Amino acid sequence: MKFLRDLLDRVHPHVSKGGKYEKLYALYEMADTLLFTPGDVTQGKTHVRDGLDLKRLMFTVIIALQICIIMAVYNTGLQANQALTGMGLGEIEGWRGSLLSALGVGFDPTSIYDNLLHGLAWFVPIFLVVHIVGGFWEVIFASVRGHEVNEGFLVTGMLFPLILPPTMPLWQVALGVSFGVVIGKEVFGGTGKNFMNPALTGRAFLFFAYPASISGDQIWTAVDGFSGATPLSIAASGGLSALEQSVRWSDAFIGFIPGSMGETSALGCLFGALVLIATGIGSWRIILSVLLGGMTMSFIFNEIGSATNPMFALPFIWHLVLGGFAFGAVYMATDPVSAAMTQKGQFYYGFLIGVMVLLVRVVNPAFPEGMMLAILFGNIFAPVIDHFVLKANIKRRALRHA
Repeated sequence: MKFLRDLLDRVHPHVSKGGKYEKLYALYEMADTLLFTPGDVTQGKTHVRDGLDLKRLMFTVIIALQICIIMAVYNTGLQANQALTGMGLGEIEGWRGSLLSALGVGFDPTSIYDNLLHGLAWFVPIFLVVHIVGGFWEVIFASVRGHEVNEGFLVTGMLFPLILPPTMPLWQVALGVSFGVVIGKEVFGGTGKNFMNPALTGRAFLFFAYPASISGDQIWTAVDGFSGATPLSIAASGGLSALEQSVRWSDAFIGFIPGSMGETSALGCLFGALVLIATGIGSWRIILSVLLGGMTMSFIFNEIGSATNPMFALPFIWHLVLGGFAFGAVYMATDPVSAAMTQKGQFYYGFLIGVMVLLVRVVNPAFPEGMMLAILFGNIFAPVIDHFVLKANIKRRALRHA
């Protein structure tokens, strides 16, 4: 590491202000702060010091995502291998098939090795495109503004691939992350100034711009010509009995079901929730209130019932493990920038999201997911919620001292 430190120190004068390559300072600063502790520290007595800087916060979130990433890779390969076996096929076409064959990878759904390698063949290209294209926009905006490259993109770059289907065309992935980073964040000033979650903003763009690539029955399993509905779609069309016949609750909890690559494992989300809550990065108030909001609306719909809409009868225990409910509650709704910031406001904010998810899923069965729209809806109302909470606190204190 001393070699790297010496190399960066020699480069520093050339990229500093007045240096020959000062336009490249953002790239230098990104590498320097990623590899080493930042050399610039807060001075003076007027600042509150905290051992948790932005870099450490983002890396903690990345650690909390690891189980979801592992499950995204494994389950993508598992679903594809199960489909290939069911179709009587022993190989896949294209460069992925050639690469896997060269590595000696089979398509046995009972083989952990085959499932992981097959899943990597689909996950890694999307992951690389997201980081290359998104990182490009981050560096461009940092260079133009003369700012450092913020570590906020590290989390966006991890989250965005996890909320996409494995068959998403790579050029659409590039467009989606570009929209999320540029329109969802940079136009508002960059990390810390966006009012909507950038990853969800990019996914919303893809959903409305290219619905065929992110909805329907043929996109969730990485096998050409294979059609397999997600459990939520099955529940929306056939109800609880059809759902229980097609998938076990335990498989849905672990993550062995079709869906967006990283959203299927409620178990992985539980691990992430424990990490985020224990470190104080994720708000337990938001996570709890999302669960309470969803549970409340589920109970109401169960009591009302419907002769024509089977989603009314779906218990909350199933809503929790299907679609992006758990993933959104843990990783998306708790985004410290776009979520409510007051403690009381976080309860209202999370409850609103939980209620909205169930409303979209149940009342509008043509769109059986709902988490993306619910969180973006909550992001928009978060400043309003905080405003009224602060206003009520000020009024209460004024009356107390009157």
